Amino acid sequence: MDINKIVDGHFSGVISLMQNGSHLCQAAFGYADIPNKIPNEINTRFGTASAGKVFVATAVLGLIEKGITRFDAVIGDLLKFDLKNIDPKITIRQLLNHTSGIPDYFDESVMDDYEELWRDFPNYKIRKSSDLIPLFIDKPMMYPKGERFQYNNTGYVVLGLIIEELTGEPFDLHIGKTIFAPCKMAETGYYELDRLPAKCANSYIYDKNSGGYRTNIFSIDAKGSGAGGAFTTAPDVEKFWAALVNEELLTAEMLKSMFSSQVNENCYGYGVWLLNGKIPSFQGCDPGANFFTCYNLDKQTSTTILSNIDYDVEILYEKLSKNLSEDADKF
Repeated sequence: MDINKIVDGHFSGVISLMQNGSHLCQAAFGYADIPNKIPNEINTRFGTASAGKVFVATAVLGLIEKGITRFDAVIGDLLKFDLKNIDPKITIRQLLNHTSGIPDYFDESVMDDYEELWRDFPNYKIRKSSDLIPLFIDKPMMYPKGERFQYNNTGYVVLGLIIEELTGEPFDLHIGKTIFAPCKMAETGYYELDRLPAKCANSYIYDKNSGGYRTNIFSIDAKGSGAGGAFTTAPDVEKFWAALVNEELLTAEMLKSMFSSQVNENCYGYGVWLLNGKIPSFQGCDPGANFFTCYNLDKQTSTTILSNIDYDVEILYEKLSKNLSEDADKF
């Protein structure tokens, strides 16, 4: 297949398509470092924004399976800090499926640009999940707990904090031990922007004033939190899918719950979106970082797209689905 006929010249990143464990297509485009013209490669690490929520959800579901906590456990019993006006009876289940009503430090229904958060609060201070508490702790509940589904970043920050309370270790280290290491995701982790390891792509934002690109180092958290921010590669994402669907991380029963709609809108399970109500996917969008992946359980196919510029990767996924000639029906 000629993927170059589908991908336009503005895309920068990696695309990988698999079926039954074999690659149908892998391709890298653009530059990991634009000024030095260092090209992106298949194993380049990309920021993934909110996509990291799936790792948090998987870790929490694992703790539930081990009997360490419960779906109906409430945050007032789990967290040590003063919740102020936040309902202490919010449950882990409601955090997982975005029905908690907890005040969202980045409410995507009213805020368009994540950069807005850092006008009055330096992003370099965000090095762990608890550093985000000042951004939401004094806000009122958005709505009564359990009333409705509304995507919520704070909910997953709190889940990350709950992991830390239950395990006694930073949430990212726990995820590294229980998910990344077993899956052999050696190129995946939560890294600080001023201490990035090798093979990480810079994330670029188009600057209309200069007509060029600038990096996103002043536009996102200095290090990821429970809400997202992991760096990963296309091969590592595929290793995660393989381990997850093969029930190496969760039991068949728990996996079925994770991949079943947990909200009236039939669009979200636990940590995953459900395309057409049934195809699990996880995705993320930050200034300069865009990510999408899905796994069709019926056809055993996966699509993974990572980008280090502002680019609508979901539209690219739709183009791939419609235009891959005889293979289009597989996705």
